[in-house]
Amino acid sequence: MDPIEPTKRPADGTASNALPIEIPDSSTDEPAAKRVRIDETSQASQGTTHKAPRPRVKGVAPIKEEYLVLAHSQATKSGGETEDIDDDAAEGRTAPDAQGLQQGPGKGAKRKKQKGGQNKERDFGTFSDAQRLCNSVAWTPEFSPRPCKQGDRCNALHDIRKYLKEGRRADLTTFGGKCPVFEKYGKCPSGWRCLFVGSHMKEVKHEDGRSELVVLGVGSESTADQGDGDVGEVKPGVVNVVPASVKIDLSRKRVALDKSDKYLDWLAKDTELLREHYHKKKDDEDASKDYRAQYVEPPLKPSEKRRIYFGRETPVLAPLTTQGNLPFRRLCVELGAQVTYSEMALGLPLLQGQKADWTLMRAHETEITPPLFNPSGSVVQGYDNTKDLKFGAQIAANVPWVAIKAAEVLSRFLPHLRLIDLNCGCPIDMVYKSGAGSALLDAPSKLERMIRGMNAVSGEVPITAKIRMGVRDDKFTAHKLVERLALGSEDMRGVLGAPGCAAVTLHGRTRQQRYTRAANWSYIAECAALVKQYNEKCDDLADTVRQVEENTLPNGGKMYFLGNGDCYSHVDYYDHLDKAKVDSVMIGRGAIIKPWIFEEIQTGQYLDKSASERLTYVEKFARYGIEAWGSDELGLNYTRRFLLEFLSFFHRYVPIGLLEYLPPNMNERPPAYRGRNDLETLLASKNYKDWIKISEMFLGPAPPEFKFQPKHKSNSYEIDAEG
Repeated sequence: MDPIEPTKRPADGTASNALPIEIPDSSTDEPAAKRVRIDETSQASQGTTHKAPRPRVKGVAPIKEEYLVLAHSQATKSGGETEDIDDDAAEGRTAPDAQGLQQGPGKGAKRKKQKGGQNKERDFGTFSDAQRLCNSVAWTPEFSPRPCKQGDRCNALHDIRKYLKEGRRADLTTFGGKCPVFEKYGKCPSGWRCLFVGSHMKEVKHEDGRSELVVLGVGSESTADQGDGDVGEVKPGVVNVVPASVKIDLSRKRVALDKSDKYLDWLAKDTELLREHYHKKKDDEDASKDYRAQYVEPPLKPSEKRRIYFGRETPVLAPLTTQGNLPFRRLCVELGAQVTYSEMALGLPLLQGQKADWTLMRAHETEITPPLFNPSGSVVQGYDNTKDLKFGAQIAANVPWVAIKAAEVLSRFLPHLRLIDLNCGCPIDMVYKSGAGSALLDAPSKLERMIRGMNAVSGEVPITAKIRMGVRDDKFTAHKLVERLALGSEDMRGVLGAPGCAAVTLHGRTRQQRYTRAANWSYIAECAALVKQYNEKCDDLADTVRQVEENTLPNGGKMYFLGNGDCYSHVDYYDHLDKAKVDSVMIGRGAIIKPWIFEEIQTGQYLDKSASERLTYVEKFARYGIEAWGSDELGLNYTRRFLLEFLSFFHRYVPIGLLEYLPPNMNERPPAYRGRNDLETLLASKNYKDWIKISEMFLGPAPPEFKFQPKHKSNSYEIDAEG
């Protein structure tokens, strides 16, 4: 891919759907949220007299009066507060109660009362056909079935005509009754189970007078050439599909992980040696010297890593639980996202070959194309953009051996992998209590051992980490952790060298804060300044005798630093780059609510998307979901489920043309309002029944067995908790 010039920020929009609003200079110290009021320039130039604008109320989206349904005073609570939407619950997270983390910094602070908790056991109903079709006939012509392994004991249907008539519901009429997968790729991995199969089947008459049903577009890659466990698993355009045989071997512990085993044996001995000679007398300098004298180098050293790049032109899509699925990432890449991450997978289930976690590692072919880069930017020596790609994997682990072995299996079995990111910030109770995620923030020695070990066994795949500011509000630890990830522990870096962490992403909140406060970009800026010093220190250390081989240094001596939190517009994005001095910005909730934020970053202007354009993105998500999960009953209702999860955020977007002030703020909640047309009003609905109505435009009527329940019982989205 050819390099591009650095992204510019035009003062006036040129696109037909862009608002001609002046982009404020990022050098000003005035907060972006207070800089621009829509139309104030044009009003002044025309010399018209208008009544004084309503003041901007904190926490309330500034909807223009003509679009309000209720009086402003009725739409807000006393004091101008609006009802909070629990984004922790929306991402499947419960309140942190393990260590009493709702307790404030003061001794007498009261615990924050929770709103009803999370629906921990949500039931989405059954997605299966009325009668199951046997795999032996699911992809074959009517008279040429494959041998059925169950034989006479099989209780599934083998009669295709009976299955089409009684075993499933009738073909859908959405998308013109034509299978979107077959229409695009000329084949459909769902075979006879496809709910559009009538568009790619035919009845063939033979010379003996018999009529045979034949399904079209079933290639050998979906049948004979694959093992039984892989039939229908290979989807067009999807990469990183691990064969079922590998997962079975992992589950039965038949995969030899020689690198990890050798390293873990050494790590156990080295840890014991360190405990014996160093921790025995913490104040004795000779203890440290004694350890150095007996230190034995690890059995293998890190391989030369593939260089990576982050810059102004590479906005990053955050790893998102549930929401960061393949169809959503594909939509974001199409709209300009340059780096993507898988949903967080747990390390131990990966090692056990569990299908659910390995499925999270799948990527679309658009994610394995090179990201944009600016050759005059912060490109490290040896970076080759033609060998770079967008997709990275994120994992969570609570002990070093899980993280290290998971890194080895991922680098071995995933051919398209930019990097492996260790999650050190997840606040989910289940993850935190197990010692993974944000619990690692209080275990820096363990975290360092994980990064070092992963770096040693991952081959050419770089290792990165995502952290939060700390666990508690009254104790920020990220600045110390960043130094450790860049250089290693102060006492041992001369022996062990740098851990080899190629990039660190800092989410500007603590575990305790969750989403209850704005992201702390001032602290992110402080850490970014420290990282710059550490990178310079790495260069100095490389010149000393005590420094080990250069391949222990991250990314050839440079550790990239990214910021994360509350980025909802191109103004936010460039403000963070220019003021916090981070290499790039990772975008999470802002991308779910407004996926075209990446397009705004590329064009440098606000985009007032019409309701029809936004509905087009919903349709694309539905199409991409069918391609990823299948066009059968199971695949369509998986698509429906994740589309509804997407709409639970997507409906929160307030169109730019309805706002009185810019820039928009994702944490501001709008009073009741109507859109510029009925479709825009429908897309803004908080009622889950309207979301289902939208899904039925593309996925057909939801089956009676399908259920949708919110992730939170507090009715914060105005959804019936019974679903």
